Amino acid sequence: MNDQDLLRYSRQLLLPEMDVAGQERLLGSKVLIVGLGGLGSPVALYLAAAGVGELHLADHDQVDLSNLQRQIAHQQSSIGQLKVESARERLQQINPDVGIVTHPCKLEGDALLNAVAAVDLVCDCSDRFSTRFAVNRACQQLKKPLVSGAAIRFSGQLSVFDARRQDSPCYACIYDEQAQDEELRCSENGVLAPLVGVIGSLQAVESLKLLAQCGEPAIGKLLTYDGLRAEMRTLKLQKDPACSCCGNI
Repeated sequence: MNDQDLLRYSRQLLLPEMDVAGQERLLGSKVLIVGLGGLGSPVALYLAAAGVGELHLADHDQVDLSNLQRQIAHQQSSIGQLKVESARERLQQINPDVGIVTHPCKLEGDALLNAVAAVDLVCDCSDRFSTRFAVNRACQQLKKPLVSGAAIRFSGQLSVFDARRQDSPCYACIYDEQAQDEELRCSENGVLAPLVGVIGSLQAVESLKLLAQCGEPAIGKLLTYDGLRAEMRTLKLQKDPACSCCGNI
């Protein structure tokens, strides 16, 4: 790190759990963010600000007026622009030292596997079950940690799945792979604007802990947040030996 880095990241360097070694790990890390919407926006902004060395952004969609209520990586002038390009511009304004790789397409098949293989960690910020299961399977196959978040209406949840650990469940241990996409989409159900910020920020925290190798990640845990009742709960998760995904890998 140079003098400018020491100043930029000085508040993180004061944390004994982080220190110089942890910050240097962040600077040398690469993260894939799948989805640059309500969850992916705060994840990308905080990871860039915290000094993650390279962010790989995946989203095939364009910015729409209805996105601006909650997708804080984008602005009025971004309407009609690809979300990955809008997010790239915003992230470079926050921290020009962070490398940005964009995937302006649906990551499927070999393209998904190649994208996951190129990074150290994946943040699933998508809103479709089909995408979540595909990303989960790729992370299991390639032994990459996965930080998964979801938010709808006034409720959100988060968990960390780490295929490098024998005791870690995966996304398919918890959710039925036959689940329908429509059950998760904000466009059909609505979502409170800052709710995605709460969950996305938690995803960023868990990602930084994993990358810097500090603290205890939320592996084997499901964190749920009920915004209407101001309740946060932590549920214990167990690996399913008959899982259709990690049970066969």
